Amino acid sequence: MKRKKKKTTTVKQQPVVEPKKEKSSIIVLTIAAVIFVAMIFWIYSEDFLNGAGDIFSVYGDEIVEFDRATINEITNEDLRIDEEIDNADVGSQELQVTVKSGRYKGEDMVAYNYIGPLSGVKLSVGDSVMLTIKTHSDGEHTATVYEYNRIPTLAVFVILFFIIVVIVGGLTGLKSLIGLVFTIVCLFMILVPLLLKGAPTIPTTFLTCAYVALVCFTILGGIHRKTISAFLGTISGAFLAMLCGMSVQAIAKIDGLRLEDAEPLMQLKYNGGLVSIRGLLVASIIISALGAVMDVAMSISSSLEEVHAANPALSRNDLFKSGMNIGRDMVGTMTNTLILAFLGSEFALIIFLYSRGLTFNHLFSTAFVALQTISGLSSSIGMVLAIPLTALISSTLIKRKKA
Repeated sequence: MKRKKKKTTTVKQQPVVEPKKEKSSIIVLTIAAVIFVAMIFWIYSEDFLNGAGDIFSVYGDEIVEFDRATINEITNEDLRIDEEIDNADVGSQELQVTVKSGRYKGEDMVAYNYIGPLSGVKLSVGDSVMLTIKTHSDGEHTATVYEYNRIPTLAVFVILFFIIVVIVGGLTGLKSLIGLVFTIVCLFMILVPLLLKGAPTIPTTFLTCAYVALVCFTILGGIHRKTISAFLGTISGAFLAMLCGMSVQAIAKIDGLRLEDAEPLMQLKYNGGLVSIRGLLVASIIISALGAVMDVAMSISSSLEEVHAANPALSRNDLFKSGMNIGRDMVGTMTNTLILAFLGSEFALIIFLYSRGLTFNHLFSTAFVALQTISGLSSSIGMVLAIPLTALISSTLIKRKKA
């Protein structure tokens, strides 16, 4: 008789979720949410109670609003081509538009579109635009085209970006997008208002970035030694970038007052604004360094977790050396990324300065080049030093003896 073979069933091992770590993550995110809500309430409550924060601004006896409109007809057009500046359109257009938002929603009015090489764009019937509507003390109002409405186009690209990240990254990609949205909200709804209210620029920026890093890492990986190592490495690297920027700006005798976009803030100061401009150079260094340092710190801590899982017998020194080897491969590309990001953002000005035939000493003594050099190098130094710090912290936590 043939013996019947026994059927063997394999039981798939389900991933074990550690309740303590999951509970810790919930606690951290809950505390972070409470802090976020409290900050939003504190920042905006005074404006709301005083009736400020309206959708329009008052300048003397005029009320200025920015509203959407659609072009119905081009009633007059005086345009020419400027061949000396890349065949740019120059001139003006008289438009018949219908306002789509604001107090004048639904009203048809005449708007003027002024076009030059540096501002304005030739418009066609059906285009959506943003209007600047000025209402005078006698109730009369006039409209000019502020800009072409690019929000729908940008929205499509943002949605496309989100879709691609989720498709490629899956759940991790979705978590990273949540972290990205949270970061943007914190910068615009917490950091900027606090600085405008006179909060100390450098400490406020650093603490906000630390708060953002903590929440993003918790969303991404929960409270795990991997994310703890990445967070501590990120904070250390950003702190060193901040110290480097503060030291160099003191030695080079240059600060945020020499930033290219500082002039509008100076006008704000004359009108009673409280923002501290001097610290904005170092604040921009901290913000710029944060993304790169987070990337490096998470990559190293995650890699060391994988190395340890593959070979638990490795000592702390061996793990540290592995982290340094991984980090060295990242130094070249990440440093290039930071430097090129700073220089690429001002590429047009670089071409202009180069065209003037300035000497090396003259070029690198200009405020622009000095600012970009300080910003790029300080951020890069913070990123590079985050590598050994993260490797040390991660290897120590991994090989920590359990009580």
